[in-house]
Amino acid sequence: MKVLITGALGHIGSHLIRTLPRKINCEIIMIDSMETQRYSSLFRLPKKFKYKFIEGDIKNINEFKNKLKKIDIVIHLAALTDALSSVNRKSEFIKNNFNSTLKVVNFCIENNSKLIFVSSTSIYGTQKSLVDENCSSNDLKPQSPYAISKFREENLIKEKIKKYNLKAVILRFGTIFGTSKGMRFHTAVNKFCYQAAKGEKLTVWKTALNQKRPYLDLKDSVDAISFIIRKDIFDNEIYNVLTNNFTVKQLISSIKKKYPNLKFKYVNSPIMNQLSYDVSNMKFKKKGFKFKGNINKGISDTIDLIKKINSHY
Repeated sequence: MKVLITGALGHIGSHLIRTLPRKINCEIIMIDSMETQRYSSLFRLPKKFKYKFIEGDIKNINEFKNKLKKIDIVIHLAALTDALSSVNRKSEFIKNNFNSTLKVVNFCIENNSKLIFVSSTSIYGTQKSLVDENCSSNDLKPQSPYAISKFREENLIKEKIKKYNLKAVILRFGTIFGTSKGMRFHTAVNKFCYQAAKGEKLTVWKTALNQKRPYLDLKDSVDAISFIIRKDIFDNEIYNVLTNNFTVKQLISSIKKKYPNLKFKYVNSPIMNQLSYDVSNMKFKKKGFKFKGNINKGISDTIDLIKKINSHY
């Protein structure tokens, strides 16, 4: 089996490329633009598995299609992902992410490849109660350009499914936490851990302390993808994939187990008007998947990785 992974060197991808071949007998073909210069994600790949790396932008897939023969499954991770920075780059985010997904979807249709599309629970936006995949398009309230782009990409895929014989699954991931070779620090858990390790006050959006958000352990994310492939769940459905929902206050309490004297300060944010949203993962659980992630362990592991930045704190 040949599995193509776009955005293969990022936070999720750099862990996926090491873990997936252990769970499934497959050859991994990696595509990454290297825009974020995460060369270290390629270092020390397991020698017993087969890999091929292609440096390139997925939007230009026609330039290297000759290197992509008989791809069975495409896992589409490539995207501009920083929701906060997307506010000032709205057109760029939406255009880049949509066009990338369009190219990937067309490739899958032309080559009879199955598609795993990683979307985001951020498309739910402000919600007053527990939400699940039955939330109608009219009730979805994506508030950042990043979330808007995911919403439009989902609609694109649903249209292509109806028109062509595309086998796909859409996974709405919660915010990732946990360590990897290609991890970044713009998401809440990782940012807080980095600030704590440096002895800084955590920067919390003014309205965010008691807001609830869905979070996903990195290991659960990779296990979910391998589960989809092993069970052949390409049923053209949408699944929420999240370990649990937490408030920022709960995250801070977990970090305080490492740093009891931890302080935080409120800051402004252009997207801090978002209210809580509590997301259900029951639909995916009913397929037989078991979430095993632990926020306390994820935070502890992340802090242990970076705490030597300020060993006297």
